[in-house]
Amino acid sequence: MPPSRDPSHEDEKIERLRRAMYSRELSPRLQEHERRTLNAREEVIGDDWKRDEPKLEPVTSAPRTINVIRRALWWLLALAVIFFIGAVAFFIYFFTFGAGSSGASASNIDIVITGPASIAGGEVTELQIAITNKNSVPLSLATLTVSYPPGTRSPSDFRTPQLTYPIDLGTIQPGETKEGTVKAVLSGTEGEQSDVKAELDYHLGGSNAIFTATSDYGFTFSSSPLSIAVTGDSQAISGQPLSMTVTIASNATEPINDVLLSAAFPFGFQMTSSVPNVIAPGLWKLGTLNPGQKQSVMVTGVLTGNTGDDRVFNFTTGTRTSNASSSIDVPLGASPFSVSISQPFMGLSILVNNSSTTPAVITPGQKVTVTITYQNNLSTSITNAVIVAKLSGFEIDGSTVSSSDGFYRSNDNTVLWNNTTTNGGLALLAPGASGQLTFSFTAPSSDVLKNTSNPSIGISINAAGDRVDESGVPQNLESAATAKIAIASNVALTANGLYYSSPYGSVGPLPPQAGVETTYAMVLTLTNTTNQIDNAVVTATLPPYVRSTGKQSPSSEDLKFNLDTGTVTWNVGTVAPDVGTNGIQPRQVAFEVGFTPSTSQIGQTPILLQNIQLTGTDDSTGQPVTLTTPDVTTNLLGDTGFNSINATVVAPTTP
Repeated sequence: MPPSRDPSHEDEKIERLRRAMYSRELSPRLQEHERRTLNAREEVIGDDWKRDEPKLEPVTSAPRTINVIRRALWWLLALAVIFFIGAVAFFIYFFTFGAGSSGASASNIDIVITGPASIAGGEVTELQIAITNKNSVPLSLATLTVSYPPGTRSPSDFRTPQLTYPIDLGTIQPGETKEGTVKAVLSGTEGEQSDVKAELDYHLGGSNAIFTATSDYGFTFSSSPLSIAVTGDSQAISGQPLSMTVTIASNATEPINDVLLSAAFPFGFQMTSSVPNVIAPGLWKLGTLNPGQKQSVMVTGVLTGNTGDDRVFNFTTGTRTSNASSSIDVPLGASPFSVSISQPFMGLSILVNNSSTTPAVITPGQKVTVTITYQNNLSTSITNAVIVAKLSGFEIDGSTVSSSDGFYRSNDNTVLWNNTTTNGGLALLAPGASGQLTFSFTAPSSDVLKNTSNPSIGISINAAGDRVDESGVPQNLESAATAKIAIASNVALTANGLYYSSPYGSVGPLPPQAGVETTYAMVLTLTNTTNQIDNAVVTATLPPYVRSTGKQSPSSEDLKFNLDTGTVTWNVGTVAPDVGTNGIQPRQVAFEVGFTPSTSQIGQTPILLQNIQLTGTDDSTGQPVTLTTPDVTTNLLGDTGFNSINATVVAPTTP
């Protein structure tokens, strides 16, 4: 089908042709064109114009939730843009019209602290502080705060702590420098490093914000307000007494109140005493120390350990923040003290009556033999050895002291052994050489010990000698050993039977007759001399032919009977010293028994009370006390009016 023609186009062509026909200029140019025959033309159209369209992937529509999230993200993006624009506007305003436009910075503020590099603790220290404002704007409401290390005191009153010191500086103009001094009494141990901190708080015009600039001043303590000096032996013998003196001196220019000393003792040290006494374990109160004043503490104890061990005692002095504190809160001085444990040049040991038990326990009036064993522990010889044994405590009778190889000096109660008394035995002791020395004495009697509580005798052995050391220099050497002898209390237990003197009025025949009961009173009596006896108990047994009638006096004594075993138990408890002596009544209990003889006992003096025994503990010596007394029979020794012919059981009378 031929394409359709536009009618308006054809009309336009006809109009142009008409104008040309009537135009004088264009009409001669019009010529007749050759007419052409129109032939039909077949267009050959093949099938190759066809093509396969690609298959499209199925499209899934987005769920509604994704759309919601997408909207939220758009809102967040919008808020972020708004925030960013606001921040930019704020900073433009701040740095153009606001406080930021001033150009002030803490880095443009110089805080210079000038002072000594080392400071003596306890003395007034003066520091120079200069503050320069290099900013182009003033610093208003400026306040400088100086912070000191712990232990700092006010220079006007050493007792008042001064940890901070605020200074009002007002306004610091641009380029202005403000200077001043601060004073304080700084405290610390020698060699300790510390610092003082200066902090400047200020405002800028048009802002309520507080800005801060800081600076630090470091220093070292050249000395402490309190110094400690420890004197004593730097070597100690394991197990032997060790003493040291700790001296505290004030280096301060003002009095230091409530000074304390604390000690950290090493392992193996046991303090036995100190002067003054401690207020808490390892803590002493020294009171107020004025400038230059010294105070000493003497510590005594026993250090145990292996030979060659080094032990360190650490002493610290200072003050506390309140009286309720049991430790040093502000240390003002410290000092270590090292002690090495060494082997004694001469080993000494003491035996009392061939026993090494300490304390050794003896009884009043007993003969005591003391044996001293010595040995040279050095690798070199010892010359001119001297050994001295000193007796202390309760005084003994010097006339009873004797020694076959020693000399007793009565004026100071010592026994001396040297080269002369031992016939040269102590003149030279080769390495490892050993020997024994002995002396004896008699312990005080009970009469001498009257009115004495917890008597004891001390024995201290001291040895001295000379040796030549490796450099050829003579050295004086010393060694010591101690022992204690406790004198046990002289406790006495007696048991008596009474017929005529019975407090209950005995009944029955005397002499006792077979088959007939006769009653007796059994009396137990305790006396004591010097030491208190604790947990005392007296026990006894009634034979099967003796019974208890139940009568007892006094009723205050704790007396019990076991009818099944026949055991009598008197729980005495505590027996005080001097009971039964010096006009003090003894402890005593009485009870009545009935005795019915058997015909098999005719002609005998049967036992009425047997197995009588006292047990307890000597409070002074800590040793157990055990005493026995003879059985009570029908032979009533000590009963007023009793005759021994009435002790034998007789046959019953014939009616």
